[in-house]
Amino acid sequence: MIPTPGQPKVHYGLGAVNYHTGQTVVIIRKRKRRLEVAELLQTLVEKHSSGTIYVAWDNASTHQDDEVEAVIRAAAGRLVLLYLPTYSPWLNPIEMLWRHFRREVTHCELFETVKVLIEASYDFFHRYNQTPDKVLSIIGAYSS
Repeated sequence: MIPTPGQPKVHYGLGAVNYHTGQTVVIIRKRKRRLEVAELLQTLVEKHSSGTIYVAWDNASTHQDDEVEAVIRAAAGRLVLLYLPTYSPWLNPIEMLWRHFRREVTHCELFETVKVLIEASYDFFHRYNQTPDKVLSIIGAYSS
């Protein structure tokens, strides 16, 4: 018998990118449920204290529930959800950034611990928030 380490520890990145400024908001959690999606939306509302926030996303079941609806109601019309067609990740700008993230951070990499992986992930987004023009280029947007 070959001993195995058991089930891998899974973490999920949930994120958003501002199509006009190139700034990102990313949270990494152990689960990707409705509660975590609502947390991401709440983080966006808190980060952008005025104006309308448009969120383009797919019709995943985690995007529709009481927790998400509560954040939308509390945002009092400032949070507008734009639903993209099913199976069309090329229409969502953050998907291009996730692809770039995987190439730069996780592709062919073995991390000593999950903590080191999470640190590398946050480091990637922190570095790219310092160069928003690079992010805008990756997602196919132009700075204003």
